[in-house]
Amino acid sequence: MSKQAQHTSLRIIDFFAGCGGLSLGFQNAGFEIIAAFDKWEPAIQVYRKNFSHQIYSCDLGKLDNYECFLRFKPDMIIGGPPCQDFSSAGKRNEDLGRGDLSITFAKIIAFVKPKWFVMENVDRYQKSKKYSQIIKIVKGNGYGLTESVINAAFCGVPQSRKRYFCIGELNGVDNALTTYINTNLSKEPTTIRQYLGNSLGIEYYYRHPRSYERRAIFSIDEPSPTIRGVNRPVPKTYKLHPGDAAPVTPNLRPLTTIERSYIQTFPKNFIFDENNQSKTDLEQMIGNAVPVKLAEFVARCLLQYLDDNGSNVKQIQSTQLEFCLQV
Repeated sequence: MSKQAQHTSLRIIDFFAGCGGLSLGFQNAGFEIIAAFDKWEPAIQVYRKNFSHQIYSCDLGKLDNYECFLRFKPDMIIGGPPCQDFSSAGKRNEDLGRGDLSITFAKIIAFVKPKWFVMENVDRYQKSKKYSQIIKIVKGNGYGLTESVINAAFCGVPQSRKRYFCIGELNGVDNALTTYINTNLSKEPTTIRQYLGNSLGIEYYYRHPRSYERRAIFSIDEPSPTIRGVNRPVPKTYKLHPGDAAPVTPNLRPLTTIERSYIQTFPKNFIFDENNQSKTDLEQMIGNAVPVKLAEFVARCLLQYLDDNGSNVKQIQSTQLEFCLQV
């Protein structure tokens, strides 16, 4: 992206914030995050160590009304409702209850009526039963929608990770940001070596597959497969797959927890507090996070749209709309 864009003073609330990937991406683009909400204490603890604004412990699915959110007067609400019930890595059972949190997110939008909202979910979300309910709620409350499935690898993230985004503008038109998203995607995917150089000290690594019908050994000269919430060592009985990038050697290993956070484009100064968090919890929150640079990509597309359409945007400073490959 080469065009200059203006930073804004739009006030944002982040729901289902986790450890903060979506928050950090929008913050990096210049937006002001004024509050965040989540109910998982390990993620809340990590979030608090990395942001100056408040994150509230709150089970959004159990709220009877949404009056409490009006006091924040948000211009935008962002969030990634839990996706396990829709994910190809999960049970794909929408009746487990977590899918209802997407409905909760839509109901909060309808009640608070911010000028903008951004919702993130897995790429197959549009095939779910909840999807049509959510679209009906937000469309019925006057939102024009831009919907897009974006592969993070074409947004400066060294990871092949497809995610559904729905960007809503109150009293807006449908597909308003489609051109901005499509135009700003890179022509080639980002590889691990392009993003991290040789800092990992390896050429190949192991990523445990969902089934042994899939490859498990990858090169740093390609994007990582999707970072998930599990990270296992190389099984002693692992048999080489035809698609593996290299043979099994004594030095072959999985990426470490923190290396996986780099693949999710969290910066090296982001505090995960390994001394006070369990490895299992850290792996889960990192795998669940929105890649920071994917969130930043969406935020900058939105900034570009606001700038081009003469919206009420307060200039803090001008910046080249480029996506750096450095950490």
